Amino acid sequence: MTKAIAVFFVLVALIQIIRPLGWPGLKHRRDAWKLVAGGFLVSIVIVGWSLTR
Repeated sequence: MTKAIAVFFVLVALIQIIRPLGWPGLKHRRDAWKLVAGGFLVSIVIVGWSLTR
C-alpha cells in the first residue's frame, strides 16, 4: 500500500515539474516538493498505523 502511494505521489510530482497543475499551492514548478513531502507524511502515517494494529 505504501509503495502504491509513493509511486502515485512521485508521478504527480513529475507531472507538476513538467506542467504545473494549477491547484491551490501548486501554481509553480518549484512547488513539486510539497507533493513529495505530502506523500512521505502519508506513508509514515500508514506505516505507523499498521504497526499499531
